[in-house]
Amino acid sequence: MTVLVTGGAGYIGAHVVRALVAAGRDVAIADDLSTGIAERIPGGVPLHVVDVASEAATESLIDIMRNPGSGGQVDAVVHLAARKQVGESVAEPEFYYSQNVGGLANVLAAMREVGVERLVFSSSAAVYGEPDTSSVTEQSPTVPMSPYGETKLVGEWLVRDAGRAWGLQHVSLRYFNVAGSASPELRDTFELNLIPIALGRVARGLTVQIYGDDYPTADGTCVRDYVHVVDLADAHVAALQHVGTGPTVVNIGTGKGSSVREVLAALGAARGTELPSEVVARRAGDPAEYVADVTLAAQQWNWHAKHDLADIAASAV
Repeated sequence: MTVLVTGGAGYIGAHVVRALVAAGRDVAIADDLSTGIAERIPGGVPLHVVDVASEAATESLIDIMRNPGSGGQVDAVVHLAARKQVGESVAEPEFYYSQNVGGLANVLAAMREVGVERLVFSSSAAVYGEPDTSSVTEQSPTVPMSPYGETKLVGEWLVRDAGRAWGLQHVSLRYFNVAGSASPELRDTFELNLIPIALGRVARGLTVQIYGDDYPTADGTCVRDYVHVVDLADAHVAALQHVGTGPTVVNIGTGKGSSVREVLAALGAARGTELPSEVVARRAGDPAEYVADVTLAAQQWNWHAKHDLADIAASAV
């Protein structure tokens, strides 16, 4: 099997590429390098520099799928290329729709033309918005709270409709909080989530801000499901093995929540020094607890997260 990974030079994408290579797949990458880093790409994996949301992207992608430079014609696509900053999406919704939905449409058009019928789509737990239950299943209501989350939900609809229209076999993976790293060169270089934000603030001599400590949780701080990026990458390998034979939407998390204070304590233990923190006002729209129900991935694919919070913290540090 030859797999094209869009966004394969990104933080998550680079881990997915390595997992696919380790599983014996031929892999090629399409990435515009706007946020991706070419040095993350392992030797022997061809990189095609292309913006999948550009006007000329479909023709470029058709050429790449026919001649990926590794293995034969592309058999499957893992589509990760997207913008993912919630705040930026609120300020620039048109840009996010053109990038995330338009980019996916270009990829699908190229797949249809070439006859590539298998897709793993990178979605997000952001599609759930503010869930009214602490354990979120794939059947939980999808009410995204940002244009970013909306583009991911629309993306799921688009791949579903492509399945109905021309037989695309697809699965959308709803990631929960991804963190950690397989190695220093693959680390997350953006401070968009709690763990890199906390480490970045401490590195600059700042305290870590805890947004509220009066939630109805064990220690009063928000609880989230943190999944190691290595486990997430392995989930993509499992998804490719089963795409077209099982569920089309699957949560990827651990099924276990960690509070903000527990995360900071784990980072402190990994660093050997406690992280200084301060409690500030709550942020609007933060649910108290938000954890993935991962039963479906376990039952259908025999996939389980193998790494815990301590592993995530140690690798991030």
